[in-house]
Amino acid sequence: MIEQDTIRLLRECDAGIKMGINAIDEVIGSAKNPKLQNILTDSKGENQKLQTDLQNALNDYHDSGKEPNPIAKGMSWFKTSMKMTMDNSDGTIAELMMDGCNMGVKSLCRYMNQYRAADERSKDICRRLVSAEDKLSDNMRQFL
Repeated sequence: MIEQDTIRLLRECDAGIKMGINAIDEVIGSAKNPKLQNILTDSKGENQKLQTDLQNALNDYHDSGKEPNPIAKGMSWFKTSMKMTMDNSDGTIAELMMDGCNMGVKSLCRYMNQYRAADERSKDICRRLVSAEDKLSDNMRQFL
């Protein structure tokens, strides 16, 4: 049970990190404010470091991880494209990032509760990812 929950939690974190990095990549080129660009770049770097830790944990369990749900990924891309087409501003980027972070935090917390038997290493990675999402969301407020 511990190993199953651990792998499942790690897989969900993997999909979440991939969604987050992809979302940042979709908007960073449109950011006008250098401070916003730096925040997004730093957040992407933090996610990439977490992804390395996560990949190491997955490798220990001989698991390849999980890709984001294609429907969720497509809906995210569509929402981003539509909103940025209507209003290509830093405020729109901040709003999109905050929405994504909030959904990510909700999902990750749900998975932490669902996979309670996961080992401490995977729970720590998940908590660090939630913290990174919270931090990015907080940093976006100034651009609304």
